[in-house]
Order: sequence, then structure tokens, then C-alpha cells
Amino acid sequence: MRIFISVDMEGITGVAAQSHVDFNHPEFQRFRRLMTQDVNAAIEGALEAGACEIVVNDSHATMYNVLIEELHPAARLISGSNKHLCQMEGIDSRFDGVFFVGYHAREGAEGATINHTLMSRSVTEIRCNGKVVGESALNAGIAGAFGVPVALVTGDDKVVAEVAATVSPDVVGATVKRGIDRWTVEALPPGPSHALIRQAAAEAVSRLGRLTPYRVPGPVRFEVTFKTTAEAAICTLFPTVESVDSKTIAVTAADYVSAFRQLWGCLLLGRTADGGVFK
Repeated sequence: MRIFISVDMEGITGVAAQSHVDFNHPEFQRFRRLMTQDVNAAIEGALEAGACEIVVNDSHATMYNVLIEELHPAARLISGSNKHLCQMEGIDSRFDGVFFVGYHAREGAEGATINHTLMSRSVTEIRCNGKVVGESALNAGIAGAFGVPVALVTGDDKVVAEVAATVSPDVVGATVKRGIDRWTVEALPPGPSHALIRQAAAEAVSRLGRLTPYRVPGPVRFEVTFKTTAEAAICTLFPTVESVDSKTIAVTAADYVSAFRQLWGCLLLGRTADGGVFK
């Protein structure tokens, strides 16, 4: 049984502040260790329930945050940021289930810990076929395109509720903290948090035979509302990109993965434009 783990950081045990997830801040070193420990707890639970192969994709910011020297030896790590599928790089149809570890709710979700969607400084909202989506639904769509169901999400109460509402109520949720404000949480300490993640991961693996992949039928249209007009305008360099309004662009493709790759390319290009591409 093969498990794919996409691990972000805002939903990791104890994370509550920008300094906790900022590579340039001294506090970051504490929380990248906790990030690794959260992943290890999920791996341990999966192994206890019968998983035999686990791939971890580091999915936060620079995407080289997980401490490989402290990662469970049963796993392999995908590290680095030049990824065509972003937080789902490495997924394919050979996996039996996906875990979202340390995830967070979408931009604008009330009371959600460090809420944002893919690029906090650039993105106001992303819609898929007219439906507002966060990172969990975006990535569940990629997994579903390969026929793989999402089995577990760990993070605050807001992201657990978001996954239940947008992906499936059958996804096992491990709520390691309660979001009070974007920068305030009520969190479990590491011991109880990691025990909860291990238990939830084992339960998630035991449910795999009953889970259904989250599939988005084609054609697939993504709309992105950026925070500035410059970010939207630069994306229209590509003839396949539609200008919806001064801050919103759209891309469409026959299948989900092709549409997502266009979306991701636009986000990467758009973030260069605010302040000038040659600044």
C-alpha cells in the first residue's frame, strides 16, 4: 500500500505566527522540526495500518523545510521548489491514498490560521469551474485526476471543516489546534498532537477501500483574482490566458492537470510583476 504525503506548514502543531513559517526568522528552526515530527507521526500511523511505501512532498514556501536527517526512514522525500504540480509533485496512479499534513484553510476563511491560497502576497481568490477553492480542494483535484483519494488532513479546525465540505466528509481529520484569528490559535502540545495524528493516519489507511477520489470533470476552468492589476496583466502575455477583469484572469483546459499546470504557471509569473519584473 502506497501513501503520498503533501506537507505544508501553517497547519503544523503549534504554528500561530508568520515568524514560525518564515525561513529567515530564528523561530523557523523550531517549527521545521515540529513539521518533521508531524510528518513522522502520520508515517508511523500509516505503517501501523499496513502501508509499505511512503513518499513525502515538502510543500511549504521554498519546499525544502523537512529535516531529512530526522525523517522516518520508511519514507522518501521530494524537496525543492521547481515543481510542475507544486504541492502534489510526485503523485501518480500507483498511490492508494493521499495525506494532507499541516494544511490550512483558504484565503479569507474566518478565524483560520494563516489562511491563504497558494501565494498569500498575490492571490485573493481562486475558483475552479465557478467554485471557490483552497489548496486542499486544488490538490485533491490533482490526486483525483490520477484516481487517488484524499484520506487524511491535519491542521486547525477550519481546514478540517473545509476539506469535509469541499472534498469529502469521509476524509479523516486530525484537529491539532483551534483557529481563533489568523494569527491566534489554541493548540495541542506536541505529545498529544502527534498521538492524534498517528491515530488518525492509521484510521485513514483503514478506510482507503471505502474512499472515492475527488474528480473534477472537464473542461476545467480556473479563475484567479490577484491582489494587483499588474499581476493579472502580465499573465495575458500568454494567448491561452483570458482577461476577466483588471485583477482576474482565467485558464481553461480539457483535463484537470493541464488546467492546473496553466494556473500554476500564471501564479509564478504573476508574482514577479508587482513592483516590476526587473526590480
